[in-house]
Amino acid sequence: MDYLSLIKQPISAEINDFIELFNSSLTHDDGMLGQALEHIRQRAGKRMRPMLILLMAKNFGQITPSTQHAAVGLELLHTASLVHDDVVDESQERRGQASVNATYDNKVAVLVGDFILSTALLNVAKTGDQRIVEYLAELGRTLSNGEILQLTNIQNQEISEEVYYQVIKQKTAALFEACAAIGALSAGADENLVEEAKRFGQNLGIIFQIRDDIFDYYDSPEIGKPTGNDMAEGKLTLPVIYALNNSSYESMQTLARKVKAGEVNPDEIAVLVEFAKQQGGIEYAESRMWEFHAEAAEFIEHRVGDEAIRKALSAYLDYVIKRNK
Repeated sequence: MDYLSLIKQPISAEINDFIELFNSSLTHDDGMLGQALEHIRQRAGKRMRPMLILLMAKNFGQITPSTQHAAVGLELLHTASLVHDDVVDESQERRGQASVNATYDNKVAVLVGDFILSTALLNVAKTGDQRIVEYLAELGRTLSNGEILQLTNIQNQEISEEVYYQVIKQKTAALFEACAAIGALSAGADENLVEEAKRFGQNLGIIFQIRDDIFDYYDSPEIGKPTGNDMAEGKLTLPVIYALNNSSYESMQTLARKVKAGEVNPDEIAVLVEFAKQQGGIEYAESRMWEFHAEAAEFIEHRVGDEAIRKALSAYLDYVIKRNK
């Protein structure tokens, strides 16, 4: 099924307007800065987050210039965070292209990220809506806190599913949550509806991250990262957390502690990956995704009236849970 075409169908004109505004925001005449921004523009993703903002605005009213500037502001904030994340993680690639820090250096990457962040603030200011400005500002704080929480969790010896959800709610789900809320706000939805939209967005984001984490247990060129990459970075994700907390293999606990200490080798990671699979970790993670999917589907059932938007949001929800990369 072509999920992306279904998602775009009710907002095809508006997503083109968004792309034009986004690209113009990421354009600069200066030599190095202009080159770096062009490099970032060339690695544009599927626009999942802006599409969610536009769909949610259209569901609760109409897409306005305020909606578009909010969508650009959020996508730029996200883009800036990725540029900075690549510096923190010392990543050499992003979406199959050399990262900004790899192409230039860390100093340039940090400054380019700062420029993009300032451009995000400029766009969100153009909405003229204090609540949207506050949502974007709070999102920036939440994303930073999520990154710090993840670093702290690596050093924490406790292997907790609760902490796992705390991290992904602040790192990934917060973005989807803000998209849904900002879209609803820009269309004039009342506070109760905004809260329901936020919950829908959070569920989407949790599903998105769990699916991403499951990918790390399989070696596939489509996905573009090696098996066990998260563990190599000191991260224990839901499949292995479940396996560790529902078995009594002390040897596996020892390996998990080595992951957190950054002392694990590729062979040991392979053992943990296989252990998670054998102990039902993948099945458990998938069952949790479907629980969040069911709750998100309830929102579509009760709060989305237009048939085209209903199909688009249902396709969005199904795409997030069924995607293969």
